Amino acid sequence: MSKRVTIQDLADELNTTPSTVSRALRGHKGISNSMKKKVNNLAKKRNYQVNRAASNLRVGESKTIGVIVPRINRDFFSNVIAGIEEVAFEAGYSIVICQTHDQLDKEKKYLNTLISSNVAGILISIGLETKKYNHFTEIDRLDIPLIFFDRAFQKKGMNKILIDDTEGAYQAVNHLISMGYKRIAHFAGPQSLKIYVDRKKGYLAALRDNNITIDESLIITNNLKQEEGKRDIQKLLQLNDPPDALFSASDFPALGALLYLKDKGYSIPNDFGIVGFSNEKFTALISPSLTSVDQHSQEIGQHAAKICIEEINSKVSTVIPRTIILSPSLIIRESSKRIK
Repeated sequence: MSKRVTIQDLADELNTTPSTVSRALRGHKGISNSMKKKVNNLAKKRNYQVNRAASNLRVGESKTIGVIVPRINRDFFSNVIAGIEEVAFEAGYSIVICQTHDQLDKEKKYLNTLISSNVAGILISIGLETKKYNHFTEIDRLDIPLIFFDRAFQKKGMNKILIDDTEGAYQAVNHLISMGYKRIAHFAGPQSLKIYVDRKKGYLAALRDNNITIDESLIITNNLKQEEGKRDIQKLLQLNDPPDALFSASDFPALGALLYLKDKGYSIPNDFGIVGFSNEKFTALISPSLTSVDQHSQEIGQHAAKICIEEINSKVSTVIPRTIILSPSLIIRESSKRIK
C-alpha cells in the first residue's frame, strides 16, 4: 500500500512551507496566483487527498487554539496553560500544546504544523534559541491571531501579554539592599530576549538609586539552569571581593547557588542572601525557602486567551494590537529575610 501524500510532502517538493501549501489549497488571498497554480497542479499530479475534517475548519471557524511553550515542566508555563485552558474551555475552545525545549527548529516546525492544522489562534512564548524572528513574519499575512506572552517578539503591531520585568527585578534588588547586603551579584539570562534585558535593567537601576557601585564582575550571563547556578556561584566566590547576595533572573540557577552555598557551610540568609524570579513551586518547599518574584502566570494565560478569542470573534478586518503589562509581586521568604 502506497504512503499517503501529505501537505509536508508537497511543501518539500515545492521548496516552500506547509502553511503556504495549505493556504494555496484553500485559495487564500495572500498567496500569489502562480503559487496557487503550482500547488494545485502538484496536488493533482501526486493524487493528494484533502483531509476533509481539517479542510472544513476554515481559519477562524476552528474551535482549537495552539499553544507553544519552551517547557511544560516549569510551573510558570504550566500555570499559564491552566489560565489559557480555563478561558478557552468557557468559550467552547480546546487547546493543543506544543513544547519546544527552547529549540528554534522545533519552534518553527510547531508553528507551521499549527498553521497547517487551521487552528483558530496561536499563543506563544519564544525559546532561548530564538534570536531571529523571520518565521513569524509570514503570519502577518494570515487571518490567525498570534499572541505572545512572557517572552515576546519585539516588533510593533503584535499582541503581547507581559509582566513588568524591570519593576520585578528592581523590587528584588531593593529588598536585598534593605536587608543590608552590599555586594549583590546577578545571574542574567540570554540578552537576546527582552525579558532578561529588562530584569538586568531593573537590577542596575536599583543599585544606582541606592548609590551602590556597579561591578561588572558580579554579573554572569547563563542559560538559567540549576547546574549553571552551582557552577557560576563558585566563580563568584573566588573573586577577591566576593558577593554577599544574589539576584537571579530565574529560580533555577538561584536554587543551584543556594544548594551549593548550603553544602559549603554558608548560613542563608545571614552570610548570603538570594532572590530568584518566577516563584516556581519548589521555592516555598526548600529550606531555606527562596524569596522570588511572582509573575502572576495564570493571569497571563487568562489575558492571552481572552485577547485571542476576542480577535477570533472580531468582525473587524483590522484589529488594533494590544500590549498588556501586569505588575509583579515580590514574595519574601527565608533566603533573604536577614535580621539586621
